[in-house]
Amino acid sequence: MFDSVLIVSFGGPQGLADIRPFLDNVLRGRRVAPERIEEVAHHYELFGGVSPITELTRKQAEGLRQRLAAAGHPLPVYVGMRNWRPFLADTLREMHDAGHRRAIGFIAAPHGSYSSREQYKENVEAARASLRASTGHDIEVTYTGPWFDHPLFIAANAAHVREARERLPADLRGAARLVFTAHSVPVPMADASRYREELVESGRLVAEAVGMRDWTVVYQSRSGRPSDPWLEPDVCDYLRREHAGGLRAAVLCPVGFVCDHVEVLYDLDCEAAGVCRDIGLPMTRAEAVNDDPLFLDMMADVVMKQVASGRP
Repeated sequence: MFDSVLIVSFGGPQGLADIRPFLDNVLRGRRVAPERIEEVAHHYELFGGVSPITELTRKQAEGLRQRLAAAGHPLPVYVGMRNWRPFLADTLREMHDAGHRRAIGFIAAPHGSYSSREQYKENVEAARASLRASTGHDIEVTYTGPWFDHPLFIAANAAHVREARERLPADLRGAARLVFTAHSVPVPMADASRYREELVESGRLVAEAVGMRDWTVVYQSRSGRPSDPWLEPDVCDYLRREHAGGLRAAVLCPVGFVCDHVEVLYDLDCEAAGVCRDIGLPMTRAEAVNDDPLFLDMMADVVMKQVASGRP
């Protein structure tokens, strides 16, 4: 029997003093130019060094806990972060001290690639190894199945797209293009996974749910060396090009993210919005799923399916 749930998330700084240590954790082992690191640090500084990801993930955890209890599965729900507090190793130690030994893992990333799924699992395995070394005990973690096409994930995004479209001038709503965004990854990483295919399927289902036939998938938040191939087009480049070609309005939907954290707030609400102002392109941005009740219902559904299977 499973005795707990572990939500595995990216993590984010909670103050100005956290920014560079946090980025050191994120970028460890990667070839990123110092000037790019300082550029990203400035993005976080614009928000006081506080990423909303921690608060939003805790809200997701509490919503999941309440739903599991209401469904007759009163499992405690813990949050462990890859790159900042609460670190995975600390969370697993807390779970161990509370007597837990078999957890269901929920990775807070909808689409699968090495950096958005396998690396999370590697970090959990490292935390488990640390726990075994210090206590002689382990916590077995069994992960939920994929949910990029779950009807409730689609419904939550669709609701937010409808709300964003309503904020456009009435005469432009019918002409607006739905532009889905996700974190860019290196092309070889994408080729070794179904990242692009899962993104396109999520986009197709959301567009179908809101009745918008004009839609596309673009990318944001690229890092790494300029000479390395990453998934394109970049959202800002795309908006400039398509507006020059006659695009009249756009609704951006960060379907590749489950929280409005700093990468969404800066790359879309600051940078992409600034581009749209400069070129005169009306644009609105849909919220990520955040703690939308539909998304929390989805989390509970996939966790309860794993509970029902009972299989490690």
